[in-house]
Amino acid sequence: MTSQLRFTLSLLLIGASTLMADDFQLVPAALSKPRGGLGNGFAKLQAGGEVRIAYFGGSITAANGWRPKTLKWFQERYPNAKVSEINAAIGGTGSDLGVYRCRQDVLSHKPDLVFVEVAVNDGGAEPHNIWRSMEGIVRQTWAQDPTIDICYVYTFVTGFNDNLTAGLCPRAASADEVLADHYGIPSINVALRIAQLHAEGKVQYQPVKDQPVPPGVMLFSDDGVHPHDAGHEVYRDVIADALIAMEPHGKPGPHELKPPLQPDNWEQAKLVPLDAGMLSQGWEKLPATDGLGRAFAHFMPEMWHSGTPGATLTFKFRGTAAKLYDLLGPNGGQVTITLDGQTRGPVARFDSYCTYHRLATLQIADGLPDQVHTVKLEISPDQPDRHSVAFRLKDPDKELAEPKYQGTDVWVGSIMMIGEVVKE
Repeated sequence: MTSQLRFTLSLLLIGASTLMADDFQLVPAALSKPRGGLGNGFAKLQAGGEVRIAYFGGSITAANGWRPKTLKWFQERYPNAKVSEINAAIGGTGSDLGVYRCRQDVLSHKPDLVFVEVAVNDGGAEPHNIWRSMEGIVRQTWAQDPTIDICYVYTFVTGFNDNLTAGLCPRAASADEVLADHYGIPSINVALRIAQLHAEGKVQYQPVKDQPVPPGVMLFSDDGVHPHDAGHEVYRDVIADALIAMEPHGKPGPHELKPPLQPDNWEQAKLVPLDAGMLSQGWEKLPATDGLGRAFAHFMPEMWHSGTPGATLTFKFRGTAAKLYDLLGPNGGQVTITLDGQTRGPVARFDSYCTYHRLATLQIADGLPDQVHTVKLEISPDQPDRHSVAFRLKDPDKELAEPKYQGTDVWVGSIMMIGEVVKE
């Protein structure tokens, strides 16, 4: 029996069987696959109703590109409908964060249609982890409202071009396609069109040093992943064509929440706000109207800060996984993490990108036994080594000595948890 046949048979034996990652195969690529369609969204659009479209993804979706372009397309094609967007895109993030923030950033806004674009940022993840997080997003969504339509969008990065040229979805998109087949979720592969145009000599993926772009050839991007405006227009056109083709497919009604393909999926993943009782002296709640509190308020409605060595964050939970949803920054400090009496660290809240502050996650533990666990985070008195960022600076010796790069600061928005907080 071939590995592909074994994999196919494993999908036929759905029940509660775990997906066989060892038998995982790349799947054929197509510009779009309607599957169960987007019947609820189209019904509201055609009836001139209110339609809220969530764009859930990374920096490609966050950009002023295919997201606003497709929103405008919906508004122009269905002028009687009231079409608005929910911008739930965060650069540099994939489904492993998305599954935790899905309820807060997407479902709380009551979307009618959710575009999920994370295959680029999921590109380095193992299929098993992709299935856990992506299936968790699907199941959270339809457990809250089974009439919400979901559509996967696969965007391009140069590391995908060999697979796409061979007519195959890269690994992350292939993993997503397994779930899409099971749940009847439509998918649109805009990455495939970029690879096709490149094969036709119409697209250059990124600049070639000391070589001009040939006449009549579109330069897709500066970095092989973030499209120029013309690339985003290709994305919009592929998506528009796919949506037009999908419109006759699917009927209004609830989507079926079938038995899970991945029994250990992260349907129960959530963001849990910090409680003041978890925090020692030395912490402050930042105002959402100023500074970093304001800058990140869209995704962190609450943010706590401390730069005090020895300040602690302590909590108990019953469950299998926990992380912190926090920030990295130029003045970020270090923390030690104690889980059930075992301490590790210090762990730096600073890295080679830290010329600015950005959203991040701090891993505490995954795959724990489903029982009560105790977590303690303590701010270290020592600053992390900041020389990893030196290559981004004009005068590293001078700049790293400036106040911007001094501090033992830590910022926490919430606890990422599969489980429940245990109150004392």
